[in-house]
Amino acid sequence: MWCIAKITAEYRERMYDLLDLYTEAYDPKKPVICTDEKSKQLLGDKRKPIPVKPGSPAKEDSEYERKGTRNIFIAVEPKGGNRVASVTKHRKKPDFAKFIQGVVDHEYPNAERIRIVLDNLNTHFEKSFTETFSKKEAERILNKVEFHYTPKHASWLNMAEIEIGVLDSECLGDRRISDASTLAKEVFAWAQRRNKEKKKIVWKFTRQDADKKLSKYYVP
Repeated sequence: MWCIAKITAEYRERMYDLLDLYTEAYDPKKPVICTDEKSKQLLGDKRKPIPVKPGSPAKEDSEYERKGTRNIFIAVEPKGGNRVASVTKHRKKPDFAKFIQGVVDHEYPNAERIRIVLDNLNTHFEKSFTETFSKKEAERILNKVEFHYTPKHASWLNMAEIEIGVLDSECLGDRRISDASTLAKEVFAWAQRRNKEKKKIVWKFTRQDADKKLSKYYVP
């Protein structure tokens, strides 16, 4: 956030759009969903770890075996306390499009409009849907969603980053997970627990806060 020397009119427009969106009253018919993804490296042990014993923590050898990577999609509804997590082999256009399709059809089938907050990754655009699905299916999904993009170099405005931070601290951390199946089970269990507890994100940074803290960096 603070590394940006100047904040343009386009930056402010997108920032204000998100900050206004975050201050709206909760509406289950028009949920606000923040979406992002992260990569997780799969690592196996070269030597069998020593399990934890009374008075002695678990021990693992410093050497490990690389077993590839997996992508983790996260979609979180900050005010509804709901999140969706999916582990995929890739994070290409079809992966993103199918993830959003699942969010639309399985998580919010009765929503009138789903407002989705995204960063500017090249897969996060309508073309991903038109290249993945038939014209009819792409239009069906896109008619249900409304994309709101963070300014460039301002992913801090996407609350999905907060949820990914919680995923790291509560579930993944520095743990060695050697296979995609185990990773998927762990991530799913974490998301289910958070949903059962209705864990929400309280966003407090407002348009007024932005002007107060950042206005010296504003440019036409």
